[in-house]
Amino acid sequence: MAADAGEDRPLRVALLSYKGNPFCGGQGVYVRHLSRELARLGHRVEVIGAQPYPVLDEGVPLTELPSLDLYREPDPFRTPARGEYRDWIDVLEVATMWTGGFPEPLTFSLRARRELAARRDAFDIVHDNQTLGYGLLGVPRLGLPLVTTVHHPVTVDRRVELAAAGTRKRRWSVRRWYGFTRMQKRVARRLPTVLTVSGASRREIIEDFAVPPGRVHVVPIGADTRVFHPDPAVPRVPGRIVTTSSADVPLKGLIHLVEALAKVRTEHPGAHLVVVGTRPAAGPVADALERFGLRGAVEFVKGISDADLADLVRGAQVACVPSLYEGFCLPAAEAMAAGTALVATTGGAIPEVAGPDGETCLAVPPGDAGALAGALGRLLADDALRTRIAAAGRARVLARFTWEQAARATADHYRAALAARRG
Repeated sequence: MAADAGEDRPLRVALLSYKGNPFCGGQGVYVRHLSRELARLGHRVEVIGAQPYPVLDEGVPLTELPSLDLYREPDPFRTPARGEYRDWIDVLEVATMWTGGFPEPLTFSLRARRELAARRDAFDIVHDNQTLGYGLLGVPRLGLPLVTTVHHPVTVDRRVELAAAGTRKRRWSVRRWYGFTRMQKRVARRLPTVLTVSGASRREIIEDFAVPPGRVHVVPIGADTRVFHPDPAVPRVPGRIVTTSSADVPLKGLIHLVEALAKVRTEHPGAHLVVVGTRPAAGPVADALERFGLRGAVEFVKGISDADLADLVRGAQVACVPSLYEGFCLPAAEAMAAGTALVATTGGAIPEVAGPDGETCLAVPPGDAGALAGALGRLLADDALRTRIAAAGRARVLARFTWEQAARATADHYRAALAARRG
């Protein structure tokens, strides 16, 4: 049984992360910054994670809970050698992959439950970062209260990818890959405390996962303002637009930004785009770059440090978030914190972060390349507008979206979960 946690006593937190890549997606970013700020508040946080392992700040230990790493580069969807199999969970992981499914949320949850059972006296509370696997249902039986963060229900991604699937075979493949969402729905309904990062995500969780509204609580996350801040020593590059996007994920809307760039360059020939992400070898974005003759006007960068990313963002004249949907939108918060004027869509929770159109950003409908082009062109042409939007955006982030604020609110929910367990 976990030790009783007094009102003010530092807590011993197990923070679970089935996927912690700090350069792709928000889960690794969330784990790194939340764990650091919780530790700065005096709590003892141990991250338990699988590959790709999260990058953590000094003072936060990582316990590696390895999977078979079936999706690693350069050999994704690999078949492990016979000597790699350790137990029945490994067999389940490979069998699910072979049949077109995504096994990691389930198999990580089973391994995590086993780890926690062996070390139940080491923690006061368990915080799961969007695993939502069946193994988690056994955690409360160990005497450990469980809090889960759901950034947004992955059913949203499933709907968008199904809509973009052009063939019956592709639609079957998408349904099979996202088969784990049925498990996540079942698990989410049985969890006592669900944290999420925005009001839009809260609504989606209640609707898609049928979680009772009283169990879902909004704790906004934020930008690392120690890194993302204005720096007059970094010059603005004329015509530069920067975005963070996965080219092969329709939800991110990069195809619409590429189309918008082609329109913008008719009036601003020096306009060019830097994408923090991997250049696609094929697919809609690659085709659009060829069709519009933009290969020389679009640069892709990946695997850069936080400091280099901050310099890239603060050196751009405009930052852009073209996503069709976001559960929060860290790139928007980071660009605003860095003092770079923002163009963003109104998809999902983006308006909650980016703020009112014409005040802290220029807002456009999702999926509208013409509206994106118009907003980008306005900012590129108007120095005074860029300066005003950038200053108001930074003030908004400092007031609402910092990791220290997120950590304090999260710790309050930990204590509420402990009190409910005692009661």
